[in-house]
Amino acid sequence: MKTKKRVTDPFGNKLKELDKTIELKISSELDDNETVLAQLFANCSDLVVRKLHMFGSIPGMVVYLDVLVDDQLWDDGFLEPLMQPEAASSSSSSHIYEILNFKLASIVQPRIAKNMNEVVQSIVRGEVVLFTQSATEAFSFGLKNKLHRQLEEPATEAVIRGPRYGFIEKLDINLALIRHRLRTPRLKTEKLCAGRLSQTDVMIVYIEDLAEQSVVEEMKKRISSIDMDSVLESGYIEELISDHPYSPFPLMQATQRPDLVSGSLIEGKIAVLIDGSPNVLVLPITFWFGFQTAEDYYSNFIYVTMLRWLRYLFAFLAMALPAIFIAITTFHQEMIPTSLALSLAAAREVVPFPAIAEGLIMEITFEALREAGIRLPRPVGQTISIVGALVIGQAAVQAGIISAPQIIVVSVTGIASFLIPNPGMSQAISIIRFPLMFLAASFGLYGVGIGLICVLIHLVTLKSFGVPYMTPIAPFNPTGLTDTLIRAPWRVMRRRQKQTQRRME
Repeated sequence: MKTKKRVTDPFGNKLKELDKTIELKISSELDDNETVLAQLFANCSDLVVRKLHMFGSIPGMVVYLDVLVDDQLWDDGFLEPLMQPEAASSSSSSHIYEILNFKLASIVQPRIAKNMNEVVQSIVRGEVVLFTQSATEAFSFGLKNKLHRQLEEPATEAVIRGPRYGFIEKLDINLALIRHRLRTPRLKTEKLCAGRLSQTDVMIVYIEDLAEQSVVEEMKKRISSIDMDSVLESGYIEELISDHPYSPFPLMQATQRPDLVSGSLIEGKIAVLIDGSPNVLVLPITFWFGFQTAEDYYSNFIYVTMLRWLRYLFAFLAMALPAIFIAITTFHQEMIPTSLALSLAAAREVVPFPAIAEGLIMEITFEALREAGIRLPRPVGQTISIVGALVIGQAAVQAGIISAPQIIVVSVTGIASFLIPNPGMSQAISIIRFPLMFLAASFGLYGVGIGLICVLIHLVTLKSFGVPYMTPIAPFNPTGLTDTLIRAPWRVMRRRQKQTQRRME
C-alpha cells in the first residue's frame, strides 16, 4: 500500500530533533542520565525520578511515570525486594541482572535497555526503568497499572444464545479471551507499533498453517507503512490498510465478540487487535460475512437459513425499496393495480412535492433521528427516536406535506436496515439508497436497474486482501455455499473453505 509523504512542518522538525536526542547511549553516570531525561520529559509533572542504594550498597536511580505504574506492585513487589541487603560481589550489569532476576522472578522479568531510545519507550509504556552507577545499560520492569472495565456483553452485538462477554480496551485481556477459547500453540501473535506519538500496540493474531502466510506478511507490511502521529482506534487502521479505501462496503469485520473472532481464526482468517480499542478487525472477509452472526452457529440450522434469507431480502429492500416506489409512482403507474392506484392518488392529492422530494425529506429525517438516538444518553435516545418518528410522521401526513404511503415505505426501509447485523454493511446500503433514488426519479425502473448493475459490478471487482469479495458466488465455489446462502448442518460443513488460501496479487 502506498502512503503519502507528510509535508514537513515545525512540529515534525521538533520530532526529528527529539529522535536524534533519544538515540544517545546510556551514560555510566546517574546524573548525566537524569539530565537527559529531565530535558526529554520537561514539564511532565507525573515523571518520578528517585535515587536509592540497591541491596544496601549499589547506587541506582529509578524513573517512571506515576500515573501509569501500579502503586501496590511498586511498593510490595519491586521496592521492598530492591531495598533488602544483599551481598553483591560486583556492580556489573550482568551480575545485577542475575540478582534482579532472582529477587523479582515472582513479580516481573527484567528487560535490558541498551540506549536512551529504548529507555524512553519503556517509560511512556508504563514501565519502571532502573539505572545503576557505572553501567551503560538500564533495566526496565513492567509494573503497569491494570485499570480496566469489567467484561460486558457488547451492546451492538447482543445475542439470545451464546457467551455474554466481549472485548475491552486492554490488548492483553483481549488476547487472553482468545487464548481461553483456542488453547493451542499454533495460535501465533506478532506485535507491531503504529503512530509516532501514540505508539499504539497492534497485534496480529492467526493460526499457523490455516492462515495464508502471504496475507500475514502483507498485513505486517501495510501496518508498518502507516505514517501518522497517532492511531487511536481500529478505524484508523481499517481505512489505511484497506484494498479499496473509497468503497462504501466494509472489507474488514469489526467485532467485539471473542467467539466470533475465534471462529474466524479457525476458518483461516486473521485478527488484528489494537490497544485501547474494544473492536477487533477480522480479515479477509466476503460480502456474505456482513449478514452472518456468531449466534447463527448456536441455533438450529433450518431456522438460521430462514433468517439469512430474511436478511438478504430486507437488505435489498433497505437499498432499493424507496427507489422502486419513486420509479413506479412517477413513471410506471400502469404497473399498479387499479384499487391501489386510486388509494395512492387520493393520498398524494394534497401533497405539493414530487415523490423524490418526499422520499428525500423522510429518509434524511429518519437518518437524523437514528443518529440522534445513538448520540443521546440511552434512556433519552430511544424515547427520542420512537416518539420523534411517530410525531413527525403523523404531523407531516396531517399537514399534507408527506403522503401516508411514503411514510410506510420509509418505515419499512428503516426496519430493514436494522436487520443487517454488520453496522458497516448497513451504512453502505444506506449510502447507496440515495443515488438509486435519484436514478429512479430521472429514468424510472430503468435507472434503478442500471444502478443495481453498477453496484453488482463494483462488488465483483472488490477484493479483501486478495480474496474476491463475492466468493463463493463469483468466482463460483460449491464448497462455500454451505455457509453463505444457507447454514448447513455441522456434519455437512466438514471441509474448510479455501477462500483465504489465495496469494496476494
